[in-house]
Amino acid sequence: MNGPAPSARSRRGRDAAPPVSAVRARGGFAYPDPMRFDELTTYLYEHIPLTRALGLVAQGWDGRTLSLRAPLEPNRNHRGTAFGGSLSALAIVTGWAALHLALGERASHLRVVIQRSTLDFEAPVVGEFSAVASVPEGDAWARFLRGLTRRRRARIAIPCAIRSGGRIAGRHEGVYAALPLAG
Repeated sequence: MNGPAPSARSRRGRDAAPPVSAVRARGGFAYPDPMRFDELTTYLYEHIPLTRALGLVAQGWDGRTLSLRAPLEPNRNHRGTAFGGSLSALAIVTGWAALHLALGERASHLRVVIQRSTLDFEAPVVGEFSAVASVPEGDAWARFLRGLTRRRRARIAIPCAIRSGGRIAGRHEGVYAALPLAG
């Protein structure tokens, strides 16, 4: 696959998404201020090269739930099904990006990292697949934000479903930590 996948904006018949705006570089990491959904695919391709190899494309975002999709062909194993590592990578990136988007402006002051990852494979994936991650609301989100305010760091578990062919093919839970950027 050459170049970044089309953005949501270009799929609607407009020009491609603009370059990531107002990027700040601190401690070797660059974060948009704040990242916009229409810039997500481009940002991931530029900063997490594996996402380009996966063929990942941002599909939808509603303020809490993010969907990213990927084609089978670059992620195929020797049996013609999706490689487990590709499914895991897509799930981890989807949870990370959902948290990053939900944090909005706060994300420009934080480093969001995966701390723990568990994926249960439920069915083989034989076609295009997607990962759908939802940032928790209510008490879990409130505790996470309080931790950021009080200790400048916090953890949160984000569930993610791998879907293909109209069914759930895997369930992922990632625990993500938000830490202050190094000066």
